[in-house]
Amino acid sequence: MQIETFHDEATSTFTYVVFEPESGDAVVIDPVLALDTVESRVSAGPVEKVAAFLEAEGLKLHLILETHAHADHLSGAQELKARFPGARLAIGRRITEVQQVFQKVFELPADFATDGSQFDLLLEDGEVVEAGKLAFEVISTPGHTPACVTYLFEDAIFTGDALFMPDMGTGRCDFPGGSAEDLYDSITGRLYALPDETRVFVGHDYQPGGRELAWETTLAAQKASNVQLPASRSRADFVAFRSQRDAGLSSPRLLFQSVQVNVGGGRLLRYFKIPVNVFRPEPAPKGAEATSLREEPISEARP
Repeated sequence: MQIETFHDEATSTFTYVVFEPESGDAVVIDPVLALDTVESRVSAGPVEKVAAFLEAEGLKLHLILETHAHADHLSGAQELKARFPGARLAIGRRITEVQQVFQKVFELPADFATDGSQFDLLLEDGEVVEAGKLAFEVISTPGHTPACVTYLFEDAIFTGDALFMPDMGTGRCDFPGGSAEDLYDSITGRLYALPDETRVFVGHDYQPGGRELAWETTLAAQKASNVQLPASRSRADFVAFRSQRDAGLSSPRLLFQSVQVNVGGGRLLRYFKIPVNVFRPEPAPKGAEATSLREEPISEARP
């Protein structure tokens, strides 16, 4: 098994091609489609780099794997499927829960399916999947979202937004259905239970402190020095930390566009719905001017 890494600088996202050189069997994990929000223009640039590699190496793409419905970039899955018609799109079975939530949030059409049928395969926890001579295990790792899964190929795991590099920590848990408790259990109970030498390939890297880009580490390094969740940290301590930190985070730049596309299997929309938050002055005490503002959702169905 070999792994080729692609980095989308605009969204700090990693896409991986996992392949078996002799047979040419391959899978792609978390492909990216570029979006210019000013011009509302979509570009296949990031996907084209992946496709060019697959073609240059003569690889047969069996599966496109999503670790979850991303909230920071548009999935390039459909573009890849168009270029490689034999490829199937797969995601964790709990994507149906995410679809049900965001169908209401964005008031998607009544015929928007919330049964996961936009994907070719809905993967179960513990399922072993074969893609030619490649084989991997699906590990359910909810917390960032309910549908998050980690993929285990031989001695390597692809964690999406559950675990980042040790100096970055873990994924946020404040999206609908997210849970710091679940993330703690997923990481400490499922991932940290794997051998220490297991290689970890992360979904993003934001280069804290301006260090060099990094995408690979080990579980031993995570357990010893993850800045947010070393193996020694208690569940209560992590949950309190994660909850406080998430409360101060801004929304991802492409949140609304990404979620609407990605819950539908990466299918593009003609228009995006953008929820509006209305700011109104706080009532002022008698004899004083109103100087502060409060945020008032225009709809209760708000992420």
